[in-house]
Formats: sequence, C-alpha cells, structure tokens
Amino acid sequence: MGANLKQIANYLDNLGWEYRFDQEEDRIITGVEADHLEDFLIVVQLDEDGKFFRVFAPQVLAGVKEHPYKASILQTMLAISWETKMLQWEYDPSDGEIRAIIEFPLEDSILTERQFHRCLSGLIQVVDSVALPRLQQVMETGEDPGNIELGERLLLSIQEEAPGLLDLLEKAIEARKRRGSFSDE
Repeated sequence: MGANLKQIANYLDNLGWEYRFDQEEDRIITGVEADHLEDFLIVVQLDEDGKFFRVFAPQVLAGVKEHPYKASILQTMLAISWETKMLQWEYDPSDGEIRAIIEFPLEDSILTERQFHRCLSGLIQVVDSVALPRLQQVMETGEDPGNIELGERLLLSIQEEAPGLLDLLEKAIEARKRRGSFSDE
C-alpha cells in the first residue's frame, strides 16, 4: 500500500497550496510564508516505493558549519527534538546543511489526509514558532534560553490535573528556604 505522490498532491490541492512535482526524486516541493524563515521550503518525499514517508524543511539554518557556537546550536537542536513530538533535526557535516524532518514507515498502511496535515502543520509550527527563534538566540549568544513555553505548559498541566498542587508546592519551597535546606537558586 504505502502512499503515492498523486495522493499527497490531492491533499495539497484540498488545502489550496501550490507545489511542483520532482518525479526523478519522487517528491513534491512546496513552501509557506513564515515569520522567522525567509524561504520556508517544504519537501514531501516517498521512498521504498511509497512505503516510507518523509516531510522536511531543507536548509533551515545557515552558517552553522563554521559557527563559533556550533556545539551549542547542535545541542539545542537535540533538546528541541527531545521536547517536541515527531520533529527531528539532521545535520550534514559535509556542507553544513541543517534540516528539520518528520519521517516514518508506512509499510502496508496508507497515509491519511489527517496524518499528512498533522505532519505538515507540526513541522511548520515547531520550526517557525518554537525552534527558529530559540536557535537564532543561540547563534547570537551561545546560550540556549530553554523552552519557556514548555515550562508554562507543564505548570498549566499540573494546575489542571491537580488543582491546588502549585500552591502547595510554592508553600513547601518557601518553608524549605526558611529552614535553609533549599537554596535560593
């Protein structure tokens, strides 16, 4: 079963997107306007006769190969992969290309329109709204600001799942500080 480019083109048509076929590479190339990336290209590629699906944004970040904060940039990419669903980062040491990618085997399954939309929107949202602002800051300072939104979501989740727990934790932290058994840091 798997998928085919005609099926994916139909999904893009339903979204009203423009795209072009690259039959030689068995892929579709499209793009979107983004806030943090000038040319946000998106490649949808099928391998193994449609049994392996991948959607990726090539050349997401330039200038990393010789960058003085290269290690911090790559470490932040790994941290973002850890903190998010589906999204992975790839680095080509030969030319310094960095790409964001979502890929998985389809084998004997079909790629549903809903799955495709989730992959496409997830790639766009995480790269443009979460990763690029954070990576750009690392490129400027060498320091990863962390994912503040992730911490806020965690606190919201705790608040929703266990009402009153945050107040209890705050009081416990203050009590430990007063006893001197918890540092202010």
